[in-house]
Amino acid sequence: MNRRTRIAAVAFLVAALGAAGAAAGAGKSRSATPAKSAASPAPARVKIYSQEKKGYVMVEKVVKTEEEWKKLLTPQQFKVTRHAGTEVAFTGIYWDHHERGTYRCIGCGTELFTSDTKFDSGTGWPSFWKPVAKENVSERADATIFGTATEIRCSRCDAHLGHVFDDGPKPTGLRYCINSASLKFEASK
Repeated sequence: MNRRTRIAAVAFLVAALGAAGAAAGAGKSRSATPAKSAASPAPARVKIYSQEKKGYVMVEKVVKTEEEWKKLLTPQQFKVTRHAGTEVAFTGIYWDHHERGTYRCIGCGTELFTSDTKFDSGTGWPSFWKPVAKENVSERADATIFGTATEIRCSRCDAHLGHVFDDGPKPTGLRYCINSASLKFEASK
């Protein structure tokens, strides 16, 4: 079995397990985003890098209810970003995308990756060797049936983006393997 076939098989299993988990949890809120309450304090702030402002800025965290996210996102985007789903390899709109620009979070618009750091990993998902800034993404351990991986989330709205692996190209040696459904592309002007 060649590398692409193995990757596609693993992707199919991950997507199938994600769908089974979503079906098992139907009706339950598994989103990492807390619901708003009438007496909730002011939203937390987070430091992110802005290419437009050419520096770091403080912005409010984006917190929405499950229903608010469902209205904002397509069903696929909602499954991927709010319930840590995985799109099937070679099906996302950005895996073979070569236009120059910035990839932003679909949930809040935070700048995540640029085309300058995108590369063809052969996995069927958009892959990058570094984010716009480490502050724009957060990492957490993600235990799966394949072992422990490092999950990547948007620092501002906590959207699940994908995973990072240590088999990427130089100079970082990292491969940020990202779901197209979690991204919105903005072409360079």
